[in-house]
Order: sequence, then C-alpha cells, then structure tokens
Amino acid sequence: MLKIKQITDVFDMQVFTDTGDYFGDVEEAILQANKIYGWRIRATRNSFLTKLLGGAKGVVVPHNLVKAIGDVMVVSKSAVPSYEEEETAQGSEY
Repeated sequence: MLKIKQITDVFDMQVFTDTGDYFGDVEEAILQANKIYGWRIRATRNSFLTKLLGGAKGVVVPHNLVKAIGDVMVVSKSAVPSYEEEETAQGSEY
C-alpha cells in the first residue's frame, strides 16, 4: 500500500545514497509551481557529504534523483558532487 507523507515529515530525515553511504540530513524542500523541485541536504558531521565538500554546508539534490522516501531518504549516487570530473572538463575546454 502506498503511504503518503507530508513534506514536514521529511525534514531532518537521514539521507543515504543508493550505495549505502550516509549523505546527510534533509534541511528543506524546494517547491516550484506547487511541485517539489529539489531537496536541500545538510552536511552533518559523519556524512559522506562533509568529507567530500569540506567547508560547504550542504547541497541541493533535484527531486528526480530521489529513489525512495520512507524511514530514510535514498538518493542516487549521481547526486554526489564530483569535483574531479568538473576540473577535468574545465581543463579540456581551454
């Protein structure tokens, strides 16, 4: 049976990647035209995101990268920012 959650039930929920890494906690929902556009994920102390971002406080994950919402939120591994790929792409443009 499909359970419907209110957006407020998702706030402070733990977020994991589909590979099982702890990603952070849900801080806020971003709405656009009465639909969920994305989720602001807060980097917490022991999260994979904190190790990756260093001093950043979090990231915005588009809703289409969310795989499941239940007791925890599961996001696609492609939601993880990859700075190595961006540097390589910038280096090849110049």
